[in-house]
Amino acid sequence: METEKITWHDKHLKSLTFGDRLSDAVANGMGSWRFIIIQTVFVIIWMSLNVIGFIHHWDVYPFILLNLIFSTQAAYAAPIIMMSQNRQSKRDRQQAQEDYQTNIDAKQEIEALQTHLTAIEIQKLDKIIILLEEMKKNTG
Repeated sequence: METEKITWHDKHLKSLTFGDRLSDAVANGMGSWRFIIIQTVFVIIWMSLNVIGFIHHWDVYPFILLNLIFSTQAAYAAPIIMMSQNRQSKRDRQQAQEDYQTNIDAKQEIEALQTHLTAIEIQKLDKIIILLEEMKKNTG
């Protein structure tokens, strides 16, 4: 039966808290074209309704309420995105360490194989020398 090896990525995913997952989801969402398009449509609708609104202008030019909404969004978005970036840096360092260890292990295996192959070559050469010496004795 083959056992399943747990990778560094699996360990990392298991260590994430709800807040970690939430901040990653927010950062991924805010860093997408979908978010930019939705926010742009929202701004256009907001401004249009307040500029050409016939009945009620709840946020007249210069759109102070809209600016307040964006300021609040930015105040929360910046630290959330920074948390996600810090975790990405930690993941990158962890992956680099795992890659380094894999390279060290591979180097040791290659060196062991090279040593073994050298020993086999020496044994072959020894046998050839013995055979040649026996042939020389038999012919001479």
